[in-house]
Amino acid sequence: MNNTHKFLGIAVATLLAATVQAQHTEPVVTYNGEAGRIINENCVVCHREGGIGPMQFESYEQVRPWAPLIQFKVANREMPPYAYDQGIGIQDLQGDWRLQQADIDTLVAWVNQGAPLGDPDSPLLAPELGDPSEWNFVAELGAPDLVIASIPIDIPADGNDIWDNHYVPSGVTADRCIKAIQVKPRGEAKSVVHHANSSIEVFNEEGELERHSQLTEYAMGKWGELVPADVCRTLPSNSMVRWGIHMFPGGLGSIAPGTVIEDNVVEIGLWLHPLGYEKEVGYSQDLRQYSIQFERSEREVKLVIPPNGYQMTQGFHSFDHPVRIDSFQPHGHLRLVAASLEIFHPTTGEIEAISQISNWSATWHHSHLYEPDVAPLLPEGDVLVLKQWYDNTAANPNNPDPDQWVVGGSRTADEMTHAWIAVTHLDDEGYEKLLAERKEKLTRAVAGND
Repeated sequence: MNNTHKFLGIAVATLLAATVQAQHTEPVVTYNGEAGRIINENCVVCHREGGIGPMQFESYEQVRPWAPLIQFKVANREMPPYAYDQGIGIQDLQGDWRLQQADIDTLVAWVNQGAPLGDPDSPLLAPELGDPSEWNFVAELGAPDLVIASIPIDIPADGNDIWDNHYVPSGVTADRCIKAIQVKPRGEAKSVVHHANSSIEVFNEEGELERHSQLTEYAMGKWGELVPADVCRTLPSNSMVRWGIHMFPGGLGSIAPGTVIEDNVVEIGLWLHPLGYEKEVGYSQDLRQYSIQFERSEREVKLVIPPNGYQMTQGFHSFDHPVRIDSFQPHGHLRLVAASLEIFHPTTGEIEAISQISNWSATWHHSHLYEPDVAPLLPEGDVLVLKQWYDNTAANPNNPDPDQWVVGGSRTADEMTHAWIAVTHLDDEGYEKLLAERKEKLTRAVAGND
């Protein structure tokens, strides 16, 4: 036996001995204890009868066969499906599905110990969950104050991408401030709706419709949007909602049925503040699409990804007034794999990392909602730096064909390069006020730790 083999043999023996010792010294983890609690609180919402998960986790008998896969997906932070990098930029998010490291360690230990049930006379109580088709904010906010539905659309089992654009009345007769928004394809429509954009248009003096603002954007897997309480995102009176819905015949993702689906309807649920709320707050918020440029010609911006190759895009945006960045949502299709948001501070020359997503997937779009106390505050002139990375090789598991040229466009087979960002527009007084409030809170926190 040579020295290399001898070293490897010693290393393996040492590792096995350490594993055996750990199994005897670490606390026993059971399904009827902490392991089941973590699964019930974080997994069953999707992995249940009628849920979008491909298997059910509502009992030990259902969970046990999948224990090794659960361990692998959790340890690699692939599940729950919320791609947002740990330790880079802002980590305080609303609607954050990521598991705490302690919970990950608990599930890993449970599987390493053989995924035991625990005391059969002390069964774990099943979680109380509502209808999987219910609105996401019902528990906190109750039922939506207003639901705006698209017209029904029939989708064939196969064929090319389909787009439908149409108007429906908003249904409000007075200006209202939006508290929260969720877009929800009804029933089986969730399997064929690629995205659904909705904008607000109002009638001018000549009776013609003019664009007012973006209402919201939906893409597969999106949870919803919460508007900070200190601003107004306005839904104008007597306005019209313009739907722009992109559908993919046969469907996308693990729940794609590959069959004809009739009467697809997409709904917007709106939670509204009381009448007159806009007088209680001083600033407005809007949601906009911020483009990320690749190559500018005289006529258009082009994105080209070669076969079996890679690409990166980068864009810059600044404001002529102070702002607060409330949310960040990258957008792309099947070749997009990573995205980031940074801020360039020209007064210091520094670049600040805000958000990074290194395992992006087109089947799980997330609007990363910053907690209001940590949402980035930008003085006039600071620059948003947006970056996105594309992988058109066989190493990308979402890539349907690495031998194809991929260009910028609206089809599912094309690529897009932009981000949806919610921005609160401030003036100098409002910016200084928010800055002073954060400094005071930080001072109190430091004093409390003395």
